[in-house]
Amino acid sequence: MARRGHTLRAETPRHGAVPAAPAPLAPGLLTLARWRLLAMHRTAGVGHVGGNLSALDAMMLVHHEFLTEADRFVLSKGHAAGALYVTLWSRGLIAEAELDTFHADGTRLPGHPPAGHPAGRGLPGIRFGTGSLGHGLSLAGGLALAARLQGRQNRVFCLTSDGEWQEGSTLEALIFCAHRRLSNLTILIDHNRLQGFGTTGEVASLDPIGRALSGFAVEIREADGHDLADMRRALTPGTDRPVVVVLHTVKGHGVPAIEGRLDSHYLPLTEEQVREAMLGSDILGNGETA
Repeated sequence: MARRGHTLRAETPRHGAVPAAPAPLAPGLLTLARWRLLAMHRTAGVGHVGGNLSALDAMMLVHHEFLTEADRFVLSKGHAAGALYVTLWSRGLIAEAELDTFHADGTRLPGHPPAGHPAGRGLPGIRFGTGSLGHGLSLAGGLALAARLQGRQNRVFCLTSDGEWQEGSTLEALIFCAHRRLSNLTILIDHNRLQGFGTTGEVASLDPIGRALSGFAVEIREADGHDLADMRRALTPGTDRPVVVVLHTVKGHGVPAIEGRLDSHYLPLTEEQVREAMLGSDILGNGETA
């Protein structure tokens, strides 16, 4: 899709600039990030667009309004790497031109977040390679415990998919985090109710997932994963235990042709679908709730 001359490039943040302190996320920037995500995936010709779009709003909000230099973020659902790259780009941490290398040979931006690079070309804000689901929460729990042992007052955020809660390793990690009462840990669940081969209810139901996890010593909160104000409320610091935020989201959010559709998990967008989405009211931000 031709987009080289679009004003998108003139609006991008300056690469290499020191990230600003957390400030309210402008709906216009969220719209621009969604626009850029679609263009990036279309250029690469790869799928997983649906799960990226369901997680993008939360990822942008956390990085722009909650994540300080001392805090840590772990993307457990590694197939949403595109949304993470675009989020880092929106903070000036990845150059615009580098987004065009997404999924290409030799790129720093593969389909799942990389764990650094042997030549020292690791990406800012990405400490672990994730992609095989069920491991991110263990890593985040380790970071949260390390911060406590070192006397640091930072927060750790971990974004998981709803499907990976069917994995025993994720529940084992939650047992550890709850037992250690890691109050500096916030776990987000992208609850779009669709996974690779069906709905989460059909594959291995945990519905309602908030109630299923409420037996652990954690604080359960729920929010609309596409409503910024609702997510702000749910992401405030917790009490004396880990916080689990169930984000009710829509797979393929903002792209009517794939919203709530199972095939958005794997299939790439067509040229026409991208064009319709970018011209539609949702992608232009008319439906965004600040």
